[in-house]
Amino acid sequence: MSRLGAAVNIITTTGAAGDSGFTASAVCSVTDDPPTLLVCINRNARQHDLIKANGILCVNVLTHEHEALSPLFAGAGNVPMAERFAQARWRHLTTGAPALENAAASLDCKIDQIVEVGTHSVMFCAVQSIYLGSGSSGLIYHGRNYHKVSGV
Repeated sequence: MSRLGAAVNIITTTGAAGDSGFTASAVCSVTDDPPTLLVCINRNARQHDLIKANGILCVNVLTHEHEALSPLFAGAGNVPMAERFAQARWRHLTTGAPALENAAASLDCKIDQIVEVGTHSVMFCAVQSIYLGSGSSGLIYHGRNYHKVSGV
């Protein structure tokens, strides 16, 4: 799987337990009409049950400037969640899930359906609102390393 390059995203949610998030590359567009994404998360991940209970999430597509945020939200250093969020500026769109202010894009979603496959939950998410940042580059993860993708 390390040879399958993918965009790097921070998936966020909010609810009674507060803001939470994790880094994910298993995100994919499903359909344009209605706008739907899928997000895969390991059922053993701490954020799994929070996201499932909240029923909302925001996919924050990272630019190369966010490379330091990715390992932080992946759990590097076991930094408390509030400190992870303090490393960037956030806004709130329709669902209230945190949207990264200078992300390439933030796709604010309600979870419509969850399918269990192996160790993961595949969450089908209906896009409620979109924020397009001014980022001119992307960030992908390939071969266990980050790579900048230049804008056109």
